[in-house]
Amino acid sequence: MRVAIVGASGAVGQEFLRVLDERNFPLDELLLFGSKRSAGTLYTFRNKEIIVKELQHNDDFKDVDIVFTSAGAGTSKEFAQTITKYGAVMIDNSSAFRMEDDIPLVVPEVNGADAKMRPRGIIANPNCTTIQMVVALQAIENISHIKTVHVSTYQAASGAGAAAMAELKHQYEQLINGETPTIEKFVYQLAYNVIPQVDVFTDNLYTKEEMKMYNETRKIMHSDVKVSAMCVRVPVMRAHSESIWIETERPVSVQEAKEAFAKADGVILMDEPENKRYPMPLDIAGKDGVYVGRVRSDISNPKGLTFWAVSDQIKKGAALNAVQIAEYLIKENAL
Repeated sequence: MRVAIVGASGAVGQEFLRVLDERNFPLDELLLFGSKRSAGTLYTFRNKEIIVKELQHNDDFKDVDIVFTSAGAGTSKEFAQTITKYGAVMIDNSSAFRMEDDIPLVVPEVNGADAKMRPRGIIANPNCTTIQMVVALQAIENISHIKTVHVSTYQAASGAGAAAMAELKHQYEQLINGETPTIEKFVYQLAYNVIPQVDVFTDNLYTKEEMKMYNETRKIMHSDVKVSAMCVRVPVMRAHSESIWIETERPVSVQEAKEAFAKADGVILMDEPENKRYPMPLDIAGKDGVYVGRVRSDISNPKGLTFWAVSDQIKKGAALNAVQIAEYLIKENAL
């Protein structure tokens, strides 16, 4: 098994290295690729040093089985044919192919089988906010169809990359020292603030991030569910939180919902209000699952439920989900 990572020096690329090692992913050789700037960088994986090669249009992907790409949509589009022309499966973490009809958009706990149908050799990894939401939604969908979703997200700096995480930390340091904070990666100062805009606005006044949650959820779940999102950037390092309201076809009790969450693949129920126990991004950072708490009946809707979900954006929201797709293909002999 030969595996490659494109974008090895980025936050998600580095997370790929950790996740592959943590999960003892079955590979014989790991290749790392990056930009001209990062080429030549050395990383250690399983006690072996690997040199990052510059990504080029050549035959470097010949005899490679799986390629994890996380170098931006432009790079993914430019190099997709180079990566897949010898039969490698490209699992792409960018937005480049998510809504293409002939490219599956996969969250293994929800629609793993879709990964087998990939006529172009590409599988798209969904947006991080969508991934954690659909893992939780599927638990309820299994017992009653979800008609509508309203969701407010509380998105960590990590969603904008490693440089954004560094900027948030630096802003706090600057403000403590009485300096004017540097603002480059966000539209406003994020330290001591929340920003009700993630990505650019579209014609309907929803942002692209919010529309991703609408469109991607429907594609992944093969559903007519309607999703209305408000995406907000908060001064948290790397775990996203979501406050989710759903309307189901029939009333679902709190107890039934909790039982569904407790047995759902990929979900960890953390819901003990009497003990002030619920998921928080500070505690969930670095963990694998989608943590769910604050499960309640919606007092404004007899067929409504509301709950809180937290998951690590870099891990389950990016690298881990992609690796789980690869694990599913190996298990199903579908490479």
